[in-house]
Amino acid sequence: MTLQTLLGIELPIIQAPMAGVQSSELALAVSNAGGLGSLPCAMLEPDALRAELATLAAGTSRPFNVNFFAHRSPQPDEARERAWRKALAPYYQEHGIDPEAVPVGGGRTPFNAAAAELVELYRPAVVSFHFGLPDAALLDRVRATGAKVLSSATTVEEAVWLKERGVDAIIAQGLEAGGHRGSFLTPDMSTQMGTFALLPQVVEAVGCPVIAAGGIADAQGIRAAMDLGAAGVQLGTAFLLCPEATTRPIHREILRSPQARHTALTNLFSGGPARGIMNRVMRELGPICDAAPAFPLATSAIAPLRAKAEAAGSGDFSPLWSGQNASGCRDLPAGELVRQLAGAV
Repeated sequence: MTLQTLLGIELPIIQAPMAGVQSSELALAVSNAGGLGSLPCAMLEPDALRAELATLAAGTSRPFNVNFFAHRSPQPDEARERAWRKALAPYYQEHGIDPEAVPVGGGRTPFNAAAAELVELYRPAVVSFHFGLPDAALLDRVRATGAKVLSSATTVEEAVWLKERGVDAIIAQGLEAGGHRGSFLTPDMSTQMGTFALLPQVVEAVGCPVIAAGGIADAQGIRAAMDLGAAGVQLGTAFLLCPEATTRPIHREILRSPQARHTALTNLFSGGPARGIMNRVMRELGPICDAAPAFPLATSAIAPLRAKAEAAGSGDFSPLWSGQNASGCRDLPAGELVRQLAGAV
């Protein structure tokens, strides 16, 4: 069965869900162009999620994907939180921020019963997960709606684990991919592989469709992935300059610049490893900082620095999410970009 048949789409092109740089507008544009548009839901409160799902349902009769995180919420660690705020203290002083006024907390919610209720109400054609899968009872509720279930794997072992739990297709997320790693079986980043090393190994290990993600930015990359056995591709960075994306002006400016060629995995912005463009705070603290609290608890302490810097036109403290190949970023409507990419399939 092709990915198109499985998901009810015309083109085997999936727009990666990208929290913080998109809303339903981008997902609608991609779905209406024949691909699979995706809505990131981990940062949406129930009322906001309901509104976005209603917009999607009203804006297209074609399939769309809603994406959730399936991480386990960590226990707060006061000692680590103090160490993190100590590391950020010089920056607070520089920007005139009172550290006592900075709240503690996360900002990303794992899939839960409230989200499952909305999936049951709106019945999206596709539901995808990052960081594994939710508990069996919640997953059963998703499957009962008839939705196809996708999830990300960053290693062969994760792909096999997902297949054993009955996912309909697996997203093979290579090390080049922007944003958060979907890893969930081990925190050891030395297990991570590039897309074109990971993809054929996953294809060989599982008997379901495999979607290639990471570093794919144009028609040539799509053809290469398909030649290695991919049933489809997932692109995120390529859509960041589309007018339908909510990418902030400073992020757009940097994506257009040579700075975008230097990315790294960093835990500074959330506590979990995620690929973004190098900036001041990543250089000065190091992309990976042991003081940063566990995902997603690092988020709140650095957020005021981001806000202050961006107000001054700086991305020094912003999570400038991007894959290693930003060459496919185009200032084009998302539907037009999808149609250009479609020439490869």
